[in-house]
Amino acid sequence: MLLKDFDLTTRNTLALPARAALYLEVGSRERLEALACDLSLKGLRRFVLGGGSNLVLTGDFDGLVLHIAIPGRRCTGEDADHWYVSAGAGENWNDFVRWTLDKGWPGLENLAQIPGSVGAAPVQNIGAYGLEVADRIAGLTAIDTHTGNPLRLSRADCRFAYRSSVFKQEGWHLDGRTAIVEVTFALPKRWTPLTAYAELAAELDARKNAAPNAREIAEAVAAVRRRKLPDPATHPNAGSFFQNPTVDAEKAAELTARDPTMPSYPQADGRVKHAAGWLIERAGWKGKRLGCVGFHEKQALVLVNYGGARASDLAALTHAVQADVKEKFGVDLIPEPVLL
Repeated sequence: MLLKDFDLTTRNTLALPARAALYLEVGSRERLEALACDLSLKGLRRFVLGGGSNLVLTGDFDGLVLHIAIPGRRCTGEDADHWYVSAGAGENWNDFVRWTLDKGWPGLENLAQIPGSVGAAPVQNIGAYGLEVADRIAGLTAIDTHTGNPLRLSRADCRFAYRSSVFKQEGWHLDGRTAIVEVTFALPKRWTPLTAYAELAAELDARKNAAPNAREIAEAVAAVRRRKLPDPATHPNAGSFFQNPTVDAEKAAELTARDPTMPSYPQADGRVKHAAGWLIERAGWKGKRLGCVGFHEKQALVLVNYGGARASDLAALTHAVQADVKEKFGVDLIPEPVLL
């Protein structure tokens, strides 16, 4: 049912107040295709909403919010190397990961406990503990919300990059032009555990588990995330608020010469990625508040709404942190969430 003047406060994990002129929960691909025939909705601005865990609402939205709630998960085939597993875009991401492990299909365990929906995962190219979702995606199906036509994209078509995809690069997601309805994953039969990431390795070492299976890795990942990241239900947040910045080799050498303890991760293209949380902490913002928003005391990368925050409060804090990190390190921090 199409709802008017809908309160979006509970539809974003930062709990920012905003309203949508029109709101529709979409539970099937057919409902999404039928929108193209609804003349009353022609010309309206649109926004495709998933779990709302990577979203900053900057104010009221004067168009149509399409909340994708399409369910479904199944194995659609296999070959010598992979199981092909498909899921509806509205499936809860962590529940889906756990389901694949229950079925004996490893490959997504490093991405356990990440909030959000299956359909939002490729848009952001979510990643954690040495794995990006792009590494496991075979392809996906989206719908053009204006024409109702399906779009079938291969992994290459998605143009995945660090915390990015064609949906962000072309603005398809932000302008509501396309909505992902199903994602297909290629899960490896010749599975190799990814445990080199320092925090994950330390957790497994503490558990005295030198040869973990996929489920044990998922449990270790979940434990690390619960220990350092606040629960959005009690501390509204959008997870990691800034992307880890990537700089050229010369700048990286300058930074590590100033402080050899600075975490750095060489990239295939010769550049070096640094930890945004480390930079924010060294700039003095870990656990610090500016009014009713601040950075979590256990994880400097997580911005928390401590109650009553509005978009202007987040903007003030974001700009202050960016300015301090720029002044101290000469590095630009880029927000990770989508701003609407």
